[in-house]
Amino acid sequence: MNPVELSLFSHRLSAICEEMGTVLKRSAISPNIKDREDYSCALFDVDGELVAQAAHIPVHLGSMAYCMRDIVSGFDWREGDVVVFNDPFLGGTHLPDITVVMPVFDGDTLLGFSASRAHHADVGGKSPGSMGVHRRLSDEGVVISPQYWIRAGEDREESLQRFMHRARNPDERLGDLAAQRAACAVGAWRLVTLHRGMAAGAASLADACAELLVASESYGRVCVAGIPDGAYTFEDAIEDDGLAHGPLTIKMTIRIEGEMATVDFSGTAPQCEGPLNCPLAVTAASVFYVFRCLMPAGAPQTSAIFRPVHLSAPEGSLVNATAGAAVAAGNVETSQRIVDVVLGALAKALPTRIPAASQGTMNNVLFGSRDWVYYETLGGGMGAHADGDGLCAVQCHMTNTRNSSIEVLEMHDPLRVLRYAVRTDSGGRGRHNGGDGLVRFWEVLDDCTVSLLSERRVSRPYGLAGGESGQAGRNRLFRDGSWRDLPAKCSMPLRPGDILSVETPGGGGYGSPAAEEEA
Repeated sequence: MNPVELSLFSHRLSAICEEMGTVLKRSAISPNIKDREDYSCALFDVDGELVAQAAHIPVHLGSMAYCMRDIVSGFDWREGDVVVFNDPFLGGTHLPDITVVMPVFDGDTLLGFSASRAHHADVGGKSPGSMGVHRRLSDEGVVISPQYWIRAGEDREESLQRFMHRARNPDERLGDLAAQRAACAVGAWRLVTLHRGMAAGAASLADACAELLVASESYGRVCVAGIPDGAYTFEDAIEDDGLAHGPLTIKMTIRIEGEMATVDFSGTAPQCEGPLNCPLAVTAASVFYVFRCLMPAGAPQTSAIFRPVHLSAPEGSLVNATAGAAVAAGNVETSQRIVDVVLGALAKALPTRIPAASQGTMNNVLFGSRDWVYYETLGGGMGAHADGDGLCAVQCHMTNTRNSSIEVLEMHDPLRVLRYAVRTDSGGRGRHNGGDGLVRFWEVLDDCTVSLLSERRVSRPYGLAGGESGQAGRNRLFRDGSWRDLPAKCSMPLRPGDILSVETPGGGGYGSPAAEEEA
């Protein structure tokens, strides 16, 4: 295939993934998927290599690119199979993210795989939303190791029986899983159609996928080659694990040698007792995300673009935890700090291309009881850069979800939003200012439990080139006529009339503020 044909082929695959996402959004039941769009869709070749993805959630897609080869090699695939899993140490991220994989056959020929990953509002953990401050993976919910949900077209009801028994609102869970299956089916149908359309051409689907992987790897090599050779070290820290342990250092050295990069996490803190641990797949997703941001926008979204980037992470460390460790917040909070560390190291090599730190947290808020669960991640300030200010009140880096609309939230759950606004002047000052965070108030209308998983409540998002740090975030509770501060990570019961306030961090500034004043 010539470059134009290959580009058209890549875009056709990506369009299939976008259509899968639309089907999932339109078919899902929970607001978390159909409104917040906390899901991702992708296509893989017969070996489990990512060949296309939609512009969905970076932490989902990077981790699938890292681990899908191991998943697909573990099954004897037949037409009509559907595999499901959420085990963070066997291809997943954290337990609420459930992955559905479907093989794509045309007759007896296996063409590849269609996959969707979505964040379910609850997976049977000890606390509503399954993202509380727990010590063990088993406390965070039902662990689903990779297994057949459907085998050759026949349902295996027992595969999800334990999950449905423990999950809150099981009908909603099953509806969302059915939506994921529908999305995969559409992806499979479109891939078969593409394959048949190419049958009379010079290149088969398999040949085209192979060419695409070779071509996309060159984007990764060119990206790394554009970074000056050398070793670049940076460190930052997770403030605490929610159980009074911390700060937890994340130290990293990037070594650039020609077209190859080695990312070494030696010196990083050991895994912790709380839920801030990362499976290696999440760490890989965080690293890959940063390198992808350095590539052209049109670079094909395949796993091959990351082949020039090698990871080294001590086993049993915060960024390569051992099986059984609690990981709910590793996926959403530690992943953000890993991004900050990778960007901080690369800023030493590419000072005008790397932005200051963004808010560095997803500000996870979960309300719920036995009958309902509401989950939200909140935007904040984006870091400023050499060419301009950071954006205000946006989702940053490893998350890419929408906010829950107030109307949908109040229609589904016993909550009332009292305030939703930009947190003025929370971004760091500089020649270019960091973006501002936001403020959101919820009034509780019924007895429930709230869980908070947040960061940058003590430390502040760093500035670059003399820019100031952004403001730290703040969690507060109004009860019995007065406000009190809440920890960054906690779970607690709430009663009607309580008001929760979350103020999210601002982004770091870029360049000296004096330069801005002189200008």
